[in-house]
Amino acid sequence: MQAYLFVHFREKTSPDGEQVYFGISKDGFQWEEVNKGRPLLWAYYGDKGVRDFTITRCKRSGKYYIFATDLSLAYGMRNQYHQSWNEISKKGSKCFSVWESEDLVNWTEQRLVKIGNEDFGCMWAPDIIYDREHGDYVLHWSSSHKENNFGWKGIYCSRTQNFEDFSAPQLLYRKEDSGVIDSAIYEEDGKYYMFLKSEDKPARIVLLKADHVHGPYSRVEEFDRSMEVLESGLYEAPTAVRLEDGKWCLFLDYYGVPGAGQGYVPFIADSLAEGKFVRSDQAFNFPYGFKHGTILTITMEDYERIKSYKWEEQ
Repeated sequence: MQAYLFVHFREKTSPDGEQVYFGISKDGFQWEEVNKGRPLLWAYYGDKGVRDFTITRCKRSGKYYIFATDLSLAYGMRNQYHQSWNEISKKGSKCFSVWESEDLVNWTEQRLVKIGNEDFGCMWAPDIIYDREHGDYVLHWSSSHKENNFGWKGIYCSRTQNFEDFSAPQLLYRKEDSGVIDSAIYEEDGKYYMFLKSEDKPARIVLLKADHVHGPYSRVEEFDRSMEVLESGLYEAPTAVRLEDGKWCLFLDYYGVPGAGQGYVPFIADSLAEGKFVRSDQAFNFPYGFKHGTILTITMEDYERIKSYKWEEQ
């Protein structure tokens, strides 16, 4: 029997919201808070705040890695970014915040991994996919870039085998008629599927398909029809997990209301290839509003270890 770990942050205006939180579940729908709904890990370096998490387990070392956007709105929006999203987009961090662990409860201190250079804007929303074809990991994210005068954002990527050394960033995907952010890639039956937030035309989540992690990618039109029932421009940060029964659960981060009313909404599909997702709110419960994260499939032993660990004593 498998269980699930959701690594995320919280929609709060205070600095404690932009830290590392865990949620755990036995079925992927009914979730429990960890550490009484308080942060488990803190960012002390860079912007001193973190958002947009992903978590993965390295097949070679067995270690778990959390990557996050190095950004604090609680501090930075008022300070170095002068209340300007445009300044964040152009001048934000070229690093990702990283933690690592061997058991999901004992974590290293935050370190910063610099991937970008001054040609990049802020490095947003990292995610990681294992590339079976090349036997390495593809770290991908969204950024504005000097090549188009820091206009529409594209999806960039870098490869690694050990999460210490990374290849030079390359463009993975660009949409010609709008920016794209919040990429999340999954493998199903040897094909790769990328969820994205399209910032326009349409201002919705889209799903792409490719034979290789590096593409080329094409649209899954049936998924577009599934998303037509949602109001434009109010959902972002897609993350998905394959459930024990083989179905896929896609979570979309709803930000259509202010404050704590924001949070994830689940959608269920029989397969990514089919692309037909059905909204399933009534089956889902989380103890508080939570933001942009990633789900990792874990064992029941992992679940019990995380649940029983004395986090508050750290």
